[in-house]
Amino acid sequence: MLGTILIIFLILALFGALPRWSHSRDWGYRPTGGLGLILVIVVILVLLGRI
Repeated sequence: MLGTILIIFLILALFGALPRWSHSRDWGYRPTGGLGLILVIVVILVLLGRI
């Protein structure tokens, strides 16, 4: 249950970090890449049963 909530939260945060506005276009994809990496790690931990 906790793993599912965490994955949903990270997916929403991933979409929220996409550079869509003019002031955030200069950031590149670093915020999205970092959140994507965390999401992949959490998914692997959930699949392994650690969370």
